[in-house]
Amino acid sequence: YPTWKRTLARRARESQMKRFCRAQAIQRRLEEIEVTFRELEQQGIKLEKLLRDENKSPAEQQTQWTNQLLYLVQKKNNLMTEESDLMIAVQELKLEEQQCQLDEKLRSYMNKDDTLKTAEDEKAEQEILKQLVEVVNKRNVLIQLQEEKRLSEL
Repeated sequence: YPTWKRTLARRARESQMKRFCRAQAIQRRLEEIEVTFRELEQQGIKLEKLLRDENKSPAEQQTQWTNQLLYLVQKKNNLMTEESDLMIAVQELKLEEQQCQLDEKLRSYMNKDDTLKTAEDEKAEQEILKQLVEVVNKRNVLIQLQEEKRLSEL
């Protein structure tokens, strides 16, 4: 088994583990965001109830509650933005994994001697290459989307 093949296999496993760890971290953060959403919702409900009973409280207190409610809305919007970014990252990870698998398949066809390739092998190689280009284009679209989003936030 040539050294370069072992090196490629090891690098593929390492990159797969990195993607797996990133996916786990993203999943944990999405769960944290969901919990925080619920907490913000409960706090918002309490503040709304307090504001509806406005006849019983001074104007200064109402202003304070309104400011707290606006702060909760802002916090929720920030979490929604983060959640959206994480969902894009999940899609990017899936495409990255798909690209690695297609790279591996394509490499196996390309390493095969041309004299041993059948018509089906050549057709399969072209199909994998086509799929690989599609995946790269999809990843490019996601990166452009993230960049546009980042620029619009600035």
